[in-house]
Amino acid sequence: MINIFIADDHVLIREGLKKILKDEFDLKVVGEAEDSFGIFDKLKKSKCDLLLLDLNMPGRSGIELIEELKQSFPKLSILVLSMYPEDKFAIRALKAGASGYITKDKALTELVKAIRKINSNGRYISESLALQIAFDFDNDAQKPLHENLSNREIQVMCMIASNKNIKEIASELSLSVSTINTYRARILEKMKMKTDIELTHYAIENNLIDLVKHGD
Repeated sequence: MINIFIADDHVLIREGLKKILKDEFDLKVVGEAEDSFGIFDKLKKSKCDLLLLDLNMPGRSGIELIEELKQSFPKLSILVLSMYPEDKFAIRALKAGASGYITKDKALTELVKAIRKINSNGRYISESLALQIAFDFDNDAQKPLHENLSNREIQVMCMIASNKNIKEIASELSLSVSTINTYRARILEKMKMKTDIELTHYAIENNLIDLVKHGD
């Protein structure tokens, strides 16, 4: 039996996922959460093998949440089920520790297959994403500039792009102003840019701000 925990802030989505899974003899939903605030306590109390995780819920950002979950539950498999397209977020989610990524519009046809595949060998990606990864590997020099950033650097860049000042970012991330300034300087260097305005334009044009959005 594969025990599954569902984390999504929309009740209709959670109910829809449970409906997809209810007739599968080897799959059992053992818990659910509507935000990231109580998810750690709930997971500790449930015998969960796999977490179905919406990338954007109230509370921590999706990528940050994946990293923290893997630190707290290293054996937990995480399947990201998101409205965001694979080409924008899947690779970063996988690098953060997710075991798979599918978009919500493919849940009906791919969800059960993805869960079983992850349970059997630990990974699930769509054919289109596999082709993208292969293409990116062969064309590494042409990859987007933000792929050179760490997850924390991406987060800081997008918070800057969201018009937050250095003190606000430092407070929200529980880091010093000096540390955030260091991140900012490093980001500008890696992105080959000189101003926050350039970072903001880039983040908007590449639809990156939702990647680290806190809440709805």
